[in-house]
Amino acid sequence: MKSKEYRLYLFLLPAFIMFTLFVFIPLFEGVRISFTNWNGYSQTYRYVGLYNYKSLFQSKLLKVAIVNTLMYGIICTVIQNVLGLCYAVYVNKKFALRNSVRLFIYLPAIVAGVIMGYMMYNIFQYSGGALNDIMVLFGAEKIDWLGDETRAKWIIIIVNSIQFVGVSMMIYLAGLQGIPSHLIEASMIDGANAFQRFIKIKLPLLIPAISSSFLINMIGGLKLFSIIFALTNGGPGISTHSMGTAINYLHFANENAGQAATAGLVLFCLIFFISLVMNKYFQGKEVEM
Repeated sequence: MKSKEYRLYLFLLPAFIMFTLFVFIPLFEGVRISFTNWNGYSQTYRYVGLYNYKSLFQSKLLKVAIVNTLMYGIICTVIQNVLGLCYAVYVNKKFALRNSVRLFIYLPAIVAGVIMGYMMYNIFQYSGGALNDIMVLFGAEKIDWLGDETRAKWIIIIVNSIQFVGVSMMIYLAGLQGIPSHLIEASMIDGANAFQRFIKIKLPLLIPAISSSFLINMIGGLKLFSIIFALTNGGPGISTHSMGTAINYLHFANENAGQAATAGLVLFCLIFFISLVMNKYFQGKEVEM
């Protein structure tokens, strides 16, 4: 029996090796670099202790990036899940071209984030942007959509939410289709209307789907990089930076790989803590069928 169990553990060896090569080693290397003054290019560097941590936590960039990262993560998650659930309830019904509607909603999710970002940039840019060209055509003044801090942040949120709302829709659709039909039929016999059936039966049984969707969307929102990079590159100034774009800015623009590694560890801890709290919360909400 022990020999059989030993052979079964061998099947885990390839996954463990891959995880070590692409997760553990880069993580430990990132921790090591965070204690150096390496510029990302030079063959030489020296250890500077906690200097990178001290200077980063005193910088305005980190404060802006953390606030924006939380804002992108929370607001995008809420929008994606509310719209995703509404879409799932709609496309779960039988109607003509139902599969085409599902594909249309999910299609943006298969587009690379940087491509989606540049597509949207060609719509919102001040000179030559499609939206401003249409406004000028109707006699209106051009608007610098991405030049205003608040407006630029909301454009980033809306673009990211629209791109990945299809992921939430598919998760909720799978959850809805997994609800036993006899529970719905029994509630209809008891006289429950559609709203009561959704609140009292479907929604509690969708907790595993809600948990998965919230976690996926939240992690994606907290790691948001490519759409911001393509639309604003953190501008105007540093006002729209997320932690992802701040890491890129510190490494390549400032040539400070040590501080970039420090910011990467801050982002890792932020995602880990929020994911842990969310997972613990939703575990307590699950119900037995």
